[in-house]
Amino acid sequence: MASISARILASMLRGWRESATAPAYVALADRIRLLILDGRVPVGTRIPAERDLAAQLGVSRTTVTAAYGELRDAGYLDSFRGSGSVARLPHRAPVMIENAASGYLDFSKATLPAIPAIVDAARRAAAELPAHLGESGFDPIGITALRVAIADRYTARGLPTEPEQIMVTIGAQHAIALLSRTLLGRGDSALVETPSYPHAFEALRLTGARLVPVNVTTDEGWDEAALEQAIQRTSPALGYLMPDFHNPTGQSMRPELREKLVRLAERQGTVLVADETMAELDIDRGWDVLPLAAYGPAVLIGSVGKSVWGGVRVGWIRAERQLIQKLVRVRSATDLGTPIMEQLVVKHLFDDFDAIIAARREQLRAGRDHLEAALTRAFPEWSIPHVDGGLTTWVGLGQEVSSQLTLAARTHGLLLAAGPRFGIDGAFERFIRIPFGYTAEETDRGVQALQLAWATVGHSALIDTGYLADVV
Repeated sequence: MASISARILASMLRGWRESATAPAYVALADRIRLLILDGRVPVGTRIPAERDLAAQLGVSRTTVTAAYGELRDAGYLDSFRGSGSVARLPHRAPVMIENAASGYLDFSKATLPAIPAIVDAARRAAAELPAHLGESGFDPIGITALRVAIADRYTARGLPTEPEQIMVTIGAQHAIALLSRTLLGRGDSALVETPSYPHAFEALRLTGARLVPVNVTTDEGWDEAALEQAIQRTSPALGYLMPDFHNPTGQSMRPELREKLVRLAERQGTVLVADETMAELDIDRGWDVLPLAAYGPAVLIGSVGKSVWGGVRVGWIRAERQLIQKLVRVRSATDLGTPIMEQLVVKHLFDDFDAIIAARREQLRAGRDHLEAALTRAFPEWSIPHVDGGLTTWVGLGQEVSSQLTLAARTHGLLLAAGPRFGIDGAFERFIRIPFGYTAEETDRGVQALQLAWATVGHSALIDTGYLADVV
């Protein structure tokens, strides 16, 4: 059974008492519950003994005992004599977050609604499916026609690519996990950005790798000196980066830094993995940039989850042929291939992908402009960065209250991912990620809920909900 130390949990609980007017044990229980709900403390994890956590937090054991009792009563902990307490979720059906009638608006996900063209693409795919029914249906590398379409897309973007350099995966997260298992071993170092995509952290950590963080900010982008030092000093086996419209900051890496980064990585034997799931969601960046692999050796990850719809679980890896062959061998341990029907759907969508991307860019322009204006009016004390692409903005709150704000927002029908969800060991309590791929009406509703939550930050109480927040 996995466990979390008192030191690590205490770092994740940083600021739990600030601005709180509730009793200490309630505020502590509230924050631990949030860590369980948003996955920072995974279900099934043994949490520290009361005495150990009390010592780390500098509070009485009575406070921790009462907090654990609150969590047990609400269904978030199971305690066993001699075995400690284990995180869990209440035994009831989760709240479904699907529409306005549910009472919740889900801003924890950076997504767009499905494009209408999916319906026609699905019809065409169904008509084409009989031609594949004589095959086994187990497809570990991807149907040829789709790999050709993906390769042609890279070539059009300035990176000549052959179909043999493409593997089709079950979305981008599957690609990240597969590359992590293939390229990393226990004890290896993996370079990561902070903040960054939390499920990438999880995939890398599952290999036993040690994460080496490099900071990305909304005003300066990548810390170039720290990036260089991290690669030279730790020689990471893998570097996971999001150089285009970085999630969550929205930053893009300049061409000169891409070129320098690739040279450094090649010299140290580091395999760079660039997550390009946001790469074509350019609103008004104003300068051209090539995929990272155009500057030297790098592996690229893409998907249609952000541009088309999250419900179409198709992604891909672009790499040299030798690595693609290795990935095919490793893949069979966890899955036997990407569904043929979904691949056919995506193949047909690629027939008119330029138009799809153009429409998405206009949709995102309207969403970004509306959100930035609404937040600026409602929260003049916040730092609202202007982003030129992607799906999210990384808002500075000016106070270390992100987790408290996330809890308060739930009481007003808004689901958010707290800033520390995108960091390592409790960082980024001064920030919150807000997506802008929603309608103006939904955005206004979300901002109104944020206003109500902001007014009551610190007046939190243990909320009885079984919703498990995820982050995309």
